[in-house]
Amino acid sequence: MIETSSPLGIGIANLSHLTLAQENSSPNPVDELMNFRMGDISLVDFGAAILILLVGYLVALFAASLVKKLLKKTDIDNKLVSWISGSTEGGEDFPVEKWAGTLVFWVIFIFAIIGFFDRLQLTSVSAPLTTLLNEITRYLPRILGAAGLLAIAWVFATICRTLMIRFLDVFRLDERLNQQVSHGESESHFSLSHTLGNAIYWFIFLLFLPMILSTLELAGLLSPVQTMVNQILSSLPNILKALVIAAGGWLLAQIVSRIVTNLLAAVGFDRLSNQLGLQRAMGTTSLSSVLGTIVYVVLMIPIAISALQALQINAISDPAISMLNQIFNVIPQVFIAGVVLVLAYMFGVIVRDLVTNLLTNLGFNNIFMWLGVESKAIPVATETQTTEEDEVIDDKSVSSPAKQTPSEIVGVIALVGVMFFAVVTATDILGLTALTLIIEQLLIIAGRVLLGVIIFGIGLYFANLAHNLISSSGTSSAKLLAQAARIAIIIFVGAMALQQMGIASDIVNLAFGLLLGAIAVAIAIAFGLGGRDVASEQIREIISRLKQ
Repeated sequence: MIETSSPLGIGIANLSHLTLAQENSSPNPVDELMNFRMGDISLVDFGAAILILLVGYLVALFAASLVKKLLKKTDIDNKLVSWISGSTEGGEDFPVEKWAGTLVFWVIFIFAIIGFFDRLQLTSVSAPLTTLLNEITRYLPRILGAAGLLAIAWVFATICRTLMIRFLDVFRLDERLNQQVSHGESESHFSLSHTLGNAIYWFIFLLFLPMILSTLELAGLLSPVQTMVNQILSSLPNILKALVIAAGGWLLAQIVSRIVTNLLAAVGFDRLSNQLGLQRAMGTTSLSSVLGTIVYVVLMIPIAISALQALQINAISDPAISMLNQIFNVIPQVFIAGVVLVLAYMFGVIVRDLVTNLLTNLGFNNIFMWLGVESKAIPVATETQTTEEDEVIDDKSVSSPAKQTPSEIVGVIALVGVMFFAVVTATDILGLTALTLIIEQLLIIAGRVLLGVIIFGIGLYFANLAHNLISSSGTSSAKLLAQAARIAIIIFVGAMALQQMGIASDIVNLAFGLLLGAIAVAIAIAFGLGGRDVASEQIREIISRLKQ
């Protein structure tokens, strides 16, 4: 054994202490990694923060997916939307599952973010998020209170709406209302009971809205909403009064209109209008229903005025009442003008039939033959003429409109003339001065055109008469002279007719003068240059005949 007091022992002891010191001072990689620090944050803290964030993210994803699947399977969200919207046919397609899943995800993930920043000792970043969560936690009771009030409002509104709909269904209000509107048809087009039920439903929510906003401490929204609710409640009696007046007046107007329509139809007013020719002008609508509608409109105007006055909203009622008063004051004038037009139409129909029958008996239907337009007269049908050709024509006349005879055309012109004078009188009664002047000018123009056509027809008749007289003389040049005479008379009468119509009188006079001058020049050139020999021979023959 080596003594420690000897030099060798002292050396060995010093060597062993040096070796042990070297072994104790050698670095450990694990200890260095665990003790590695970035400033005040160690690597372990950083890894733990990353792990917290990752786990929080995965938990948030799992919770969001679970909430989405539960809502899709249970269909609670659609029922909730249906309840809140007040619809009895199911809620609209709102993405409630997606919204709920997103909310759950971010609530959980915010906790993970706060843990991440706390682990990293970044209190300046995590403090606002912590404050946000604290505010949400502090505000949560108010949210739950508002949700409770909303649930109470929904229950109360749903009960009131259901009671209102069932109460109105007991009296079959929708069926009777649609019968009044659709003239006895049982098919439902409008549901008043559901409309009133939905109105009460949302009105109850409106009443609960100030309490909900007060619970949520939303003072900025509470003041205007409370003012609006107070104004609605103060105006509610006037609104109900106006609705009662309008509904009662509408029902009264419907009843009176039906009574007038049925009474006129029962006394044969429709048959009388058909005999007078009024039904042809109105088509499928009967005259009794037209008069019933007029009575309905006349009654609804004062009812609408009373309803607007009951509202006591001057900004709306004053202009509307002024307009309705003007309409109501014009109604007597419109009624008198309508009576004038109806009486004029009835008189015009009588005149039309009288003129048609008179001209038919006088043979006016053969006027085209008289004027030389047709070669033979229109055959007069008798009761015994029932040939196969007539049957074929009758079959064709069923599918095609009948051709009007000249007598019927003149009768229609007489009816139009009577109606023109009636329209002038009606517009004068209504005080439509500009329209009266326009119709008077049209009447003057129509008279000129009619007179021009008559002049042209008379001239055409005399032209054909002259042609026939000259042709029957038997001379060698009778046909040529007859045709020339007819053409000359037609041109002369045509110019007179156009001048009577007032169609460019100067142009007509100029054209007529140029035409006669051109004819004279043409005859002079023909006989003076190209036909001197022929003209001399003709003159000699004429002179010799005169001498004989």
